[in-house]
Amino acid sequence: MPDGVRLYAIGDIHGRDDLLGGLLARIEADARTRPPARNILIYLGDYIDRGLQSRQVLDRLTTRPLAGFEAVHLKGNHEAAMLEFLRDANFGRTWKYYGGLETLHSYGITELTLSDDPSDFERARARLERTMPLAHRRFLDSLQLSVEFGDYFFVHAGVAPGVRLDRQVEDDMLWIRDKFLQSDAWFGKIVVHGHTPKERPVFKDNRIGIDTGAYMTNVLTCLVLERQETRVLQSADIPMAAFAGAAR
Repeated sequence: MPDGVRLYAIGDIHGRDDLLGGLLARIEADARTRPPARNILIYLGDYIDRGLQSRQVLDRLTTRPLAGFEAVHLKGNHEAAMLEFLRDANFGRTWKYYGGLETLHSYGITELTLSDDPSDFERARARLERTMPLAHRRFLDSLQLSVEFGDYFFVHAGVAPGVRLDRQVEDDMLWIRDKFLQSDAWFGKIVVHGHTPKERPVFKDNRIGIDTGAYMTNVLTCLVLERQETRVLQSADIPMAAFAGAAR
C-alpha cells in the first residue's frame, strides 16, 4: 500500500448488522492504536439477504459512517438481485430462494413467505418500493463494481483470467467462481474478493478471499493492509495461528 494509507476491507455481511457493528468498533479501536494515516474502508458487497438484519445494515451504512474514515462501497450479486426485483417482480421467484425472503422480512414485507402467486410478487415489489428509504435506493444505485489501491484490486466475486482488469465485465465481477478461484494466473494485481464463503480467509499469491460466511458462522472478516503489512480483524476472536501463516 502507498505510504500513509491504511486500508480495511470488509467481506460479505449478508444481513448481520450485529456482527458489522462489533467489527466496526474493532476497526475504530485498531486505527486509534496506530500512527495517523488515511483510513479507508472498502466494503466488498453482499450487504443484504440470508441474515435477518438487511434493512439495519443499509441503515448503518447510509446514516452512520465511521468518523475519520473514507468509505468505498462495492456492489455484490445480492444487491444486483434486489435491484432486479425492484425492476421486475417476476425475478422474485429467483431472489426469494437465495436470501431475498429474509431481506423482505427486514422491511416488514411478508407476502411471499408462503406464496409464489404472481400477484403477491407484484404486491411485495410495490410495498418494497414504498417502504424502502430513499437513502437505501440511492445507496444501491451508487455502488461501484471495483476499486484499486496500491498493488490490490478489490471486487465482489473475482475477475476473469486472461482479461485485463480494466476490461472486466459486470457479470464476472459479481458472479464468477471456479474459473477465477482455480486459476494460478497473475491478474495484474492481487485481487481481494468475497462471494465464495470459506471458514477462514484464503491467501493465495494472486488473490485474497475474505468471505467467511458471516450469516452462518457468526464470523465477519476484515483484511487490513498497510505498507507491507497484512493483518486480519474479525468479529470473533480467532487466533492468528489458525490461518497457518497466511497473513504476511
